[in-house]
Amino acid sequence: MSDADRSFGGASTGAGEIFQLLLDGHARTKADLVHLTGLARSTVSSRVDALLASGLVIPAGEAASTGGRPPSRVAFNPRAGLVLAVDLGASHATVAVSDLGGRILASITHALDIASGPVAVLDRVVAEGRTLLDDATLRAIPIVGVGIGVPGPVEHSSGRPYNPPIMPGWDRFDIPAYVQQTFDVPVLVDNDVNVLALGEQTASFPETTDLIFVKVATGIGAGIIAGGTLQRGAQGSAGDMGHVRVPHSPDSPRANDEDRDLEDLASGSAIAATLRAQGADAETSNDVVELVRSGNPAAIEALRQAGRDVGEVLATVVNLLNPSVIVLGGSIARAGEHLLAGVREVVYRRSIPLATQHLAIVQSPTGERAAVLGAAVLVAREVLSPANVDARVAAAAR
Repeated sequence: MSDADRSFGGASTGAGEIFQLLLDGHARTKADLVHLTGLARSTVSSRVDALLASGLVIPAGEAASTGGRPPSRVAFNPRAGLVLAVDLGASHATVAVSDLGGRILASITHALDIASGPVAVLDRVVAEGRTLLDDATLRAIPIVGVGIGVPGPVEHSSGRPYNPPIMPGWDRFDIPAYVQQTFDVPVLVDNDVNVLALGEQTASFPETTDLIFVKVATGIGAGIIAGGTLQRGAQGSAGDMGHVRVPHSPDSPRANDEDRDLEDLASGSAIAATLRAQGADAETSNDVVELVRSGNPAAIEALRQAGRDVGEVLATVVNLLNPSVIVLGGSIARAGEHLLAGVREVVYRRSIPLATQHLAIVQSPTGERAAVLGAAVLVAREVLSPANVDARVAAAAR
């Protein structure tokens, strides 16, 4: 049963709560909303009129008549505002503009060194955002928020990176305050795997409420969606798989007393180090990907073993959280299906049968656009929350 099919009941349902019923994209009449909320017709009518005045809702034609004048329908207006969505990686940045429905309207991707520091990186991102928003087709639509994904731990309450290992100079930097010097709107910052999980769920698994996104690249991390809600933990560090110790397996080439973190075994740099020890020319994650795609047997086996090591950790995660989908993404996961095969090999063998009965372990179907989509969704969910919709309706009425 969808949220739109549940009756809210109670006379306290405000315009913001009524608005949530329209976020699924289906147009509804006032009579439909009366039925769904249990509110009086006059109450629903006044609140829908207020939503129309705010611009969040627009007329959507007429429903079929059952006799007399056909009733008018209303629908969510995704063009009521724009979101600037930013995906920052270790060596790239993507800046995009989306509407409130998560549709990407314009974007640009370029090489960028995150180690250049927050001022240099954010100045460029802000400048590119202003250029995208200055497009003639977008100029008249207000920007309502900025969403940014960064490749490191983030204190969610403040939006500040916290001791990020590959982001020198960013520790505790106030990203929201800096960006708000240019864009006076809410600025939400999150770890990149969290926005990737949101983007993947939105684009490819909208009906899935329990999903784990695992990024395997220069580092390793997981975004966890449980019960339909992104799980950040108490301070925002949930999903830090890379620092989980990997138990020894009889199938592993490691010595049985060699206990290491997952990132030390299965990240792109770790795989490259393994291949260098075998005489291969591999310095970076990109080198690993190229070797795998060229059919190098040592690289293929190293990637498969990395998958097994990731699977050792994920098997425990599956037993604890019982997700229905695990999505593998990141540069190493995109090198081919060898990592995926290694993960499946271990997870299906080591997790309990009930937890894996309907578990799908897949490569990312959304790909590189998942991050900016997730950053856009992060902001849209915040600005379209019942409380914030009520505040917008109240401001429009003044």
